[in-house]
Amino acid sequence: MAAVEEKIEEIESEGMAEDMNINPEHDDEMSIIDHLTELRRRLIHCVVAVLVGSCITYAFDEEIMQFLLAPAGKLYFMQPGEAFFSYAKVVLFSGFLLATPVVFYEIWRFFVPAFTRKERMVLGIMVPSSILLFYAGLAFSFFLIVPIGIKFFMGMGSEDLSPLFSIEKYLDFIITFLLPFGLAFELPLVIIIMAAIGLVTSQQLKKYFRYVFFVSFIIGALLTPPDIISQITLALPLTVLYGISYLVVRFVLRK
Repeated sequence: MAAVEEKIEEIESEGMAEDMNINPEHDDEMSIIDHLTELRRRLIHCVVAVLVGSCITYAFDEEIMQFLLAPAGKLYFMQPGEAFFSYAKVVLFSGFLLATPVVFYEIWRFFVPAFTRKERMVLGIMVPSSILLFYAGLAFSFFLIVPIGIKFFMGMGSEDLSPLFSIEKYLDFIITFLLPFGLAFELPLVIIIMAAIGLVTSQQLKKYFRYVFFVSFIIGALLTPPDIISQITLALPLTVLYGISYLVVRFVLRK
């Protein structure tokens, strides 16, 4: 009798599974496809946002170019198409910066399903902070670090060696300075989120502080132009930001 009842329950379970279209292997396969579809949709949103931002910044390309060229003064172009492609690069880069809130939001929305409800609330608060920190890193780099770097490199000249900056090389120099600092200023946010969800504690942060200074120089060497000034100007803020993160985790989060 028990065997008959087990058989009936098995048949009913199979019927319910068919009605609900449940197939474990198929469900796993569809979840992967769903993730890829979602990733594709988010990437399309990011690209569209950057293109829209670029269309907006195109209307102010002269003003943006003058703003970026202010630290260096007069520049030159060495090839016929160099000025045109430099303007295009500035428009796209400015469009990306303008679309950064949308890009950060789309990245956050893609990873949201992987977190718990509590973690989502924490991330929901942190996302606006990440945008502000990114812009703060850009401002810190452009207004403080870039002028120092340009003054240092121009000081390498002499009577027989005069600096002559091309617009393309100068803009590459600016971009390679701005983006690493924008990303580096996200460090406190990353550490605070890790502490909030219990991945790190203030004791661990204190323990590894001695290694952070060394690692910061390695990161500076990888993300900035190959000179010691660029590496120092990125390594020191990274170390300071790590220290601020430690203080927040210990005295605010009390982790």
